[in-house]
This record gives sequence, C-alpha cells and structure tokens, in this order.
Amino acid sequence: MSDRQMTSQEPPASDGASSPVAAARELARGARALPEALRELGAHRARHTRVSHQNHMPVPWHEVLDDHDVRAPEAGIADKSSLICRLGLLKLSGGSGAWRVREAMNAAAEVLGVTISTDVSLTSIECTCFDDEGSFSEVASLTTTGVNTERIWQTERLVRDLTRRGAELTVGEWHALMDQIEHRPGNYAPWQVGLASAAACGAFVFLLGGGPIEMFCAFVGAGLGMVTRRLMADRNLTHFACIGVGVTVACLAYLGMLWLLSLVIPGAMDHEAGYIGAMLFVIPGFPLITSGLDLAKLDIRSGVERLVYACTVIVVATLVAWLVASVVRLRPDDFAPLGLSPTIELALRLIASFTGVYGFSVLFNSPHRMALAAGVVGALANTLRLTLADAVDMPPEAAAFVGALCAGLLATVASRRAGLPRISITVPSIVIMVPGLYLYRAVYYMGTFETIAALNWIVRAIMIVLFLPMGLAVARMITDSDWRHCS
Repeated sequence: MSDRQMTSQEPPASDGASSPVAAARELARGARALPEALRELGAHRARHTRVSHQNHMPVPWHEVLDDHDVRAPEAGIADKSSLICRLGLLKLSGGSGAWRVREAMNAAAEVLGVTISTDVSLTSIECTCFDDEGSFSEVASLTTTGVNTERIWQTERLVRDLTRRGAELTVGEWHALMDQIEHRPGNYAPWQVGLASAAACGAFVFLLGGGPIEMFCAFVGAGLGMVTRRLMADRNLTHFACIGVGVTVACLAYLGMLWLLSLVIPGAMDHEAGYIGAMLFVIPGFPLITSGLDLAKLDIRSGVERLVYACTVIVVATLVAWLVASVVRLRPDDFAPLGLSPTIELALRLIASFTGVYGFSVLFNSPHRMALAAGVVGALANTLRLTLADAVDMPPEAAAFVGALCAGLLATVASRRAGLPRISITVPSIVIMVPGLYLYRAVYYMGTFETIAALNWIVRAIMIVLFLPMGLAVARMITDSDWRHCS
C-alpha cells in the first residue's frame, strides 16, 4: 500500500441494506477493474511527485487470486492467507498495536477454518497458516507507518461483519470489502489538519503555563508547520524530512509572529519560551503509548520497534528545533506566572485540555463523534492530573499514572456507549500528557553541554512516559477480561 492509501478510510456501512451479500458481490464485480484504475492513478501521481521507483513493490491483490469466485472458506490456503494478512495489514496501518492486529487476524482465521501463527512488527506481518492439507507462510509489509483512528474503527466493524457472514462471501468479495477501507481518502484537508494542530498546540502552551502571546504565536507556528509537513507527506517525500522541515517552519513562524507583535506590544520578545509549543504536533504520542501496551503483552518485537521509531522522531524533531533555536538565539525559559484564581484556572484547563485532545484526534483522522468522545475523556483526565500535581503536590509521575488510569476507565465507558474502539479514545486523550517540553529541554541542554540539566529533564520525561502506558495497561486489565489474560 502507498503512503496515501494508508490514510484512506471506509465509508460508514449502510444499516438499511436489504442484501449485504449482494452488495458485497456488486463490489467484487467492480473490483476486477480496480488494478487498471490504480495504475492510472499511480501514473498520475508519479507525474506530479516525480517518483522514480518504488522501493516497496505494491501487492496486486486482485491479480494473484486463484479462487476469486469461490466461497472464502472453500478457497486454497494461499488465498486464505492473503485475506488474513491483508486484514491484519489494514489494522496495522491504522496504528493498532500487535495484540489488536493479531486479534483481528485470529477472528478471520476462525471464519476461514485455518489456524495461524503471527508475528507483528511496526510495519510488517509474518504469518503462517495451517489446515488439514499443509501450511503456507506469507510476509506483508507497509511502506511507512502512521495513525488513522477511523481506519481502526472501520476495520473492527469489518471484522465483526465478517465474523457474522464471512463464510457466505467469496474471496473476491472479501477483497472488495477491504478495498473500501484501503482506497478511501482521509476526512480532512491539509488546511483543516493545520487548523486542528494550531488549536491543539495553542492549548498545549496554556497547559504548560504560557499566556495569550505565547498561545497565539504557537497557534500560527504549529498551523503553518503542520500544513507544510502534510503537503510534503502527500508528495511522498521522506518521512523524517517532512518532520524536520515542519519543525523548522513552526519555530521560524513563531519567531516571526513574535517580532511582528513586538512592533505594537512592548516586551513581546520576552515571550520566546512558547516556541517549544509550536513544534509539539510532531511528538509521536500514539506509537509511544502503544509501544508500552505491546511490551505489557510481551509483544517485544512490536513494542521495541514502536519505541525506537518514537524515539527517532523525537530526536530528529528536537535536534532540528535546537539547531533553529541556536541560530536565532531562542532559549526554553520558564513561563511567567499568569496570576489566575484556582477556579478560573480549573475552568480554562478543562477547555484547553478538550481543545488539545480534539485537535490531536483530528490529526489522527478521527471523525467528529470520535474526536468529541476523546476530547471529553481527555479534558477530565488531564485536568485531574494537573490538579493532583498542583493542588495536592503529588509527584508528576504519579499524577500521570492516575490521569492515564482515569482516561482508560472513562474511555471504556465511552467506547461501549458510542460503539467506538477503545484505543481511538484512550491514546488521543493521553497524548496531551506526553512531556514534550521535558524532552525538548533535555536535548537543548545536551546541545549546550549543560549535562546536569539535560540528565534532570530526560529522567523526568522518561518517568512520565513510563507511567502513562502503565496507567492505560492497568485500566485495560481491570475492564477487559480478554486483555487481562496471557492468552
């Protein structure tokens, strides 16, 4: 699958269809013409993106079928393996952890009448299928990694649908249903994603202690930086180049807005500390949290790869930001006190937490209903965390654990009532708790050879990052009997 295909979505299923099987067969008939259409689309994109070759060769799912018109449970083991691997690949491309990917593949295997042994990593799946006649091994991989919470949701709906009626469908009809998820574009245009990122980072700056000037400049910087990153990603440019350029644009835009404000507001240049908030849209909270959940379930390969990827993104982003800060002489100083009363501060924290989580959910391609649910859960959980750290003087690490535990418990209730995947609510709701400020300050002080300060900030950041997935894991153990057990 290509980078753009990874951000595609499935349209909501029609509950009023008189014959779901007939609808799937209609899709399958249209699927035979899909390869030619995709080739034309690829040629069109190549003319605009100047892609000279494809390092990851796309899998022509519709051209390698042996039993296209045979009912899926009666097909050969090779076709069954392809169905299972492709379903797992769809779930993995949305950002799900290894346990949930394996759960979806197991459900499909039961419908198809085979047994599977699966190993899941950050971008690939290795699967061996067994039946009465023998075994078949297959490896499938993604071209890149990303987060798409609506894809996770739609894939879970597809798994439930296949569990009920998958035995009635042909191999081609299974692929046609997966085509709907794979080839639908995302929900938001680049400017909408940029606006959501701007709102989230502006809210993040307030939660860190910034005032109106820092919030406004971070709003502009994060918006321009995210739009730049999104436009580059849509042209299939290198992943980390997109991150580096996006962070550079965000920091320079923050400084530019601060300079413009200084022309009319005396002392505006004293608010330079907020430039950190302008780059927080690149902090990989989703893989950072899911890596902890994978490690908790002993999915070591997936957990370690996600952790390494998240750390690599953080290092690239913070090094670029440090380089920009060094050139223009910015320094991550503490924010000036705002002098707000406890009641007003509590109310503003609720609003800012909701705005931040909602904005990050839009970055993850969540539909509005899902983003609202995550926003409400995140507002309550994050405000509780900040209140415990300030009013009760609880250590920030312990407050992070309580906040994540609260988010996990509230998300369980919300997911059951709204019919949404738990991960699409829990992870966005605690991404705002990831200590991006601490991580950046650690790298900044490393660059200035202030070793003691760098070690202080990196240890504090690591402790909080460890306690966030731990809180989610405990909440899931309490509320999910399947996840609570080893098998």
